[in-house]
Amino acid sequence: MQLAFPVAEEPDDAAREAARKLFVGHEVDFLKGVVGMDGLPPDDRAEVCFAGRSNVGKSSLINALTGRKGLARASNTPGRTQEINYFTLGADHYLVDLPGYGFANAPVDVVARWQALLKSYLSGRVSLRRAFVLIDFRHGIKPVDDEIMTLLDRSAVTFQAVLTKADKVKDKDKDRILAQVRQGLSKHPAAYPEIVLTSSEKGDGIATLRAIIAGLS
Repeated sequence: MQLAFPVAEEPDDAAREAARKLFVGHEVDFLKGVVGMDGLPPDDRAEVCFAGRSNVGKSSLINALTGRKGLARASNTPGRTQEINYFTLGADHYLVDLPGYGFANAPVDVVARWQALLKSYLSGRVSLRRAFVLIDFRHGIKPVDDEIMTLLDRSAVTFQAVLTKADKVKDKDKDRILAQVRQGLSKHPAAYPEIVLTSSEKGDGIATLRAIIAGLS
């Protein structure tokens, strides 16, 4: 019997090189920060978005994918940055950095505005090919992760779980945490049936994720 939500395999040499050229061989630039739907760029490129709770390592992952250390900047305060940040990847792709969720320190009105913008974006962006939901491998799926996955289900947006900070997890804990993640994902019809394990610090999984994105033209 095939394992539900297996870990994505590394790409073959040809796919790895094609993906590397997409990310490293093209200019990757910050385009704009968006605070309302009227500020979105034209939906004339394939785009993928990255979602994750604050401090999950989202900025580090985007920087590792693009080979640009300072491209995406982290904020240590949940709810501080309420913009959807767009980056151009060559002439045909957008990378979209959604604000980190986790709002213990954010005012209620800020939370409401962010949630409304996120719902509008996810339900109305026809060029969105896939959402990548980043989950800290050390902690597995948290209730706030489950909430964003439910929103993606309702918006009919396919999402793929990306486990970050894989190098920080002890070998003896990996199977247990993966089982918890798989169980959580099984409840969500929009979940893509593969998990990506990454470490921005070590570079693990970066080639795999690049190849997945390159295949979503």
